[in-house]
Amino acid sequence: MSDPAYERGMQVRREVLGDEHVDRAIERTTEFTADFQEFITRYAWGEVWTRPGLDRRTRSAITLSALVALGKVEELELHVAAALGNGLSTEEIKEVLLHSAVYCGLPAANAAFAAAQRVLDARDRPE
Repeated sequence: MSDPAYERGMQVRREVLGDEHVDRAIERTTEFTADFQEFITRYAWGEVWTRPGLDRRTRSAITLSALVALGKVEELELHVAAALGNGLSTEEIKEVLLHSAVYCGLPAANAAFAAAQRVLDARDRPE
């Protein structure tokens, strides 16, 4: 029997983060981490990200702010790319990070701007 929340979550997770990232996460899954991967796919992506109350642009902006507050720079890089894919402009991402500086602190925002710049530079770099 398939689990609709998990299936929905995997679809949204792939749409937001990209197949490459999700495939890597699945490949790295071990017996120890499998329950956690299923948990985040089902609940974060299949239940929360699919709720009708906020669109993906808004969810991305909130996610960026939360990651700045927590100082989770590596995860922030992933979600800057996702935010661009969800329709946030570079200017809007900059505003989210500036706003976060006031509430999350300057060192956290400084690290977030550096992380976001790496994502933007990689995006603009010719292959």
